[in-house]
Amino acid sequence: VVLGCNNYEVVDLGVMVPAEKIIETAVREQVDIIGLSGLITPSLDEMVHIASELERQKLNFPLLIGGATTSKAHTAVKIDPNYHLNQSIYVADASRAVGVASKLLSNEQRDAFITDLQIEYEEVRKRTANRKPRGTTLPYSDAVNSGVKINWQDYTPPIPKTIGVQVLDDYPLDALVDTIDWTPFFITWELAGKYPKILQDEKVGEAARNLFADAQQMLKQIIDQKLIKAKAVFGLWPANTIHHDDIEVYADESQNEVLATLHHIRQQNRKPGASNELKSLADFVAPKETGITDYVGAFAVTTGIGVDELAKEYEAKGDDYNSIMVKALADRLAEAFAEHLHQRVRKEFWGYAETEALDNEALIKEQYQGIRPAPGYQACPDHSEKQSLFSLLDATNKTQISLTESFAMLPTASVSGWYFSHPQAKYFNTGKILRDQLESLAQRKNVPVEELERWLRPVLAEQD
Repeated sequence: VVLGCNNYEVVDLGVMVPAEKIIETAVREQVDIIGLSGLITPSLDEMVHIASELERQKLNFPLLIGGATTSKAHTAVKIDPNYHLNQSIYVADASRAVGVASKLLSNEQRDAFITDLQIEYEEVRKRTANRKPRGTTLPYSDAVNSGVKINWQDYTPPIPKTIGVQVLDDYPLDALVDTIDWTPFFITWELAGKYPKILQDEKVGEAARNLFADAQQMLKQIIDQKLIKAKAVFGLWPANTIHHDDIEVYADESQNEVLATLHHIRQQNRKPGASNELKSLADFVAPKETGITDYVGAFAVTTGIGVDELAKEYEAKGDDYNSIMVKALADRLAEAFAEHLHQRVRKEFWGYAETEALDNEALIKEQYQGIRPAPGYQACPDHSEKQSLFSLLDATNKTQISLTESFAMLPTASVSGWYFSHPQAKYFNTGKILRDQLESLAQRKNVPVEELERWLRPVLAEQD
């Protein structure tokens, strides 16, 4: 996103815009400030690229850096050193952008503001350089030998009721309400506190109650009038782990046809007091050499069909509040759809937890058997694996969810991921990995190391 504060107007280019278009627009519109918002982790590397391009082209624009994936440390360590012609400035949230922009455009305040930032960022760089990693980092080969130990010979994988892909078209929105996690909704509006306790909070309780009432009214309107649509596709297939961290997905139990090979990342850092296990998602699927046929699943859901059009209707009326409300509710419904569908998979479609009886609080606390990790997040930080996921599901044709060049999903109110059923499967964070694993992964994926490094730079450990 590029924000131009030319005459205090905003030039909004939208989401996942190439660096070339951002810079071209900034020059053409003679903007005063460029703002970049990090939606997903590949955005972090793209921000570094934009800063380097501005430097190379000798262009002089302040850079505002923000968004969920960004941080002051990333701005100070990765972006700022690549751009000396002006200042890169981390902005913790959108509400502070106006104040920062005002200082940058003020002849009286600008120099002192930037001097203070430069001193602060230099301190951040020093702290980062002096920070020693906690725990012991193992070579990739040793990490593989420290994987999760599962007694496969005494385990019988549950067989899905149906093998292959299933589509849920125009899914009823009212079926998703019971699995909404409302806590992130309040965070979207910068109200801190867990639902439902936040409604009685001494400081923000009244604001939270008013917001929640408006949300309920809007949610009812969306459902009753069918203002947005929900679609889903999911699949369940035979599978086996190969090469320790890869999973072959088969068309059927004969295993004669390999539909895809999924590539996963293994922990390499053993933290003090933690388990000696260094996990990979591939640990939770039976190795091929056991002769056991195991299974994996994949899904993609969206509740974003029609959301942008509805939000623009409110914007055209000057009603920014309800425009944001619609988007926030669509995001919550998408996450609720992922939760709801996973529950149905466990109880019906895969059927390994037919007697499960968990309330929404237990679902939020992940007290169910199995996991649904999403590519690009902690347990599988490689966003490019969405290519395999979308190909297996034919997700774009079946749900209207598309992937951008940086593997963000559009509509943004969409969720995708994998299904694992083993009772020992738990969510985890891969943490930082070493270059030896990056090189192994690039070889297994048959892509250049430099290309994969772009996607995995946020999880690459600094090495001497």
